[in-house]
Amino acid sequence: MTQSESARLELDGVTKSYGLGRDHQVDAAHDVTLTIEAGSFVALTGASGSGKSTLLQLIGALERVDAGTIRSGDVDITGLRGRALADYRRTVGFVFQRYNLLPALTALDNVIAPVLPYKTGYRKKDRALELLTALGLADRADSLPSHLSGGEQQRVAIARALMSTPSLLLADEPTGNLDSATATEILELLAGLRKTHQMTMIVATHDPQVAARCERMIRLRDGRVIDDVDLRDGYAAADVMRRAGQLG
Repeated sequence: MTQSESARLELDGVTKSYGLGRDHQVDAAHDVTLTIEAGSFVALTGASGSGKSTLLQLIGALERVDAGTIRSGDVDITGLRGRALADYRRTVGFVFQRYNLLPALTALDNVIAPVLPYKTGYRKKDRALELLTALGLADRADSLPSHLSGGEQQRVAIARALMSTPSLLLADEPTGNLDSATATEILELLAGLRKTHQMTMIVATHDPQVAARCERMIRLRDGRVIDDVDLRDGYAAADVMRRAGQLG
């Protein structure tokens, strides 16, 4: 399987606001300036409403910034339109808390679905089967999502995210619906995939134990960065929890 070059991200003054009623706006991201090196494994932490999901959506170009720029390598993604925007999105893999699988499709067809409209340099079914096999789901390829456990559904979602060999993987609360044992399993899987496929990986989470598995923790509050910790400097899970406080 071919690999994409890891993405180096630069956010400069990124701001995104949403209206709540006629005269009230909330900054989901406020003047966020960050550099995320290629191949990094980063946690975005903070309470619900802190701006984690919005920041992922802006980086993935699912939402447009109101101000500021986001660069992936040499490309300013905030200026992309049309085909160029679609091409960028194909370099990004998304994993969501609720899996977002299509209920009428088998696991195999769910994995293929994102690339179905495109010409590829590989056989789509073969790639999808390869990914499902690598994730321990070879015998579940023909199963519908309703016949899969939560952990199995999340593995299918991860396989789908990897289908286009992304350089950047964005995971929004990927363990939020899972029991602790399955959550640990999925985290180990993501960490291993990041190394194997040489991706930049950003995980949004409210759980400091999830953050502790990453190399860097960026803590948000009200759309602002309030803490930025290199977890390779000897932080243990307990240290991360103390540093994160109540993640509020």
